[in-house]
Amino acid sequence: MKKLIWVAIALLYLVVPFFLKDNSYILSLTVSSLIVAGVAVPWALLGNLGGMVSFGHAAFFGMGAYASALLTMKAGLPVLLAIPAGGVVASIASLAMLPALRLSGPYFALAILAYAHIFKILATEFTSLTGGSAGISSIPGLPSLVQADFLTGLGPYLLGLTIVLLFCVVYAWVRKSHYGIALRAMHDSEDATRVVGVNSVLLKSWMLLLSAFMTGTIGAFNAHIINFLEPDYAFNSSWSVLPIVAAIFGGYRTITGPMVGAIVIYLVDQLFFKAVLSSGHQIVLGIVLAAMILFAPDGLLTIFKKRNTGGQHA
Repeated sequence: MKKLIWVAIALLYLVVPFFLKDNSYILSLTVSSLIVAGVAVPWALLGNLGGMVSFGHAAFFGMGAYASALLTMKAGLPVLLAIPAGGVVASIASLAMLPALRLSGPYFALAILAYAHIFKILATEFTSLTGGSAGISSIPGLPSLVQADFLTGLGPYLLGLTIVLLFCVVYAWVRKSHYGIALRAMHDSEDATRVVGVNSVLLKSWMLLLSAFMTGTIGAFNAHIINFLEPDYAFNSSWSVLPIVAAIFGGYRTITGPMVGAIVIYLVDQLFFKAVLSSGHQIVLGIVLAAMILFAPDGLLTIFKKRNTGGQHA
């Protein structure tokens, strides 16, 4: 399995850019799919390890985007430093959500959704800082080092891919660490883990902060790709919903499932579903999601793993 992962990474860095180099439209769609993947991975981390289903990751995405844009435009911070700084700001903003950690299930999900709306209202009202509903334009793009001539427009793809893969590495590390073991034990019985000294609220807090940092970082990256922000876009509910669909489709209990699911779902939606149903193509996504939940609740990658295991036994 590890060999397949290394082969896949080599293909993503070496072979895929060769085919995308001369097709700017497909390249831009692929970068967009990586941005969705960059939200799907931290959503899965929070849902799988933290046991918290979030409908409000758009809050972290928007906060990271605005923070990075303003840091580069008003404070003169270099873009490559502003992107992770946007993640830090999103993580700090998530501290306001800590009281919601005492909630569970749909109550937590709805509370996070409410926070996302609050952040959107704040971004709209603070016109002196964010430009309000008019938004911010002329956000600095990626530096020339990333946009080198020999890359011919591949800089955003390579940087986005690197960010998402780093997210997957962090997800894998946390899951294997003693924090991950404690979190999985907490899923079985939170009361029992408290008896043996595990602070469930503290663990959930760390997962929320980490998930917010990742989401804010990819939101910041996106801001420097599109070079424009306004509240309705930065805090759009699609940044919460589409990653959920992608993570469940690919397998949110696996490390790379959310990434694979995001790339497949987004590209198929934009290239095929949208061509068939220009105005209602997202309905098809709902049908696909329902089918996956009914027939393959563990996701796409789990199906392939079972087939490979079956073939080895045969």
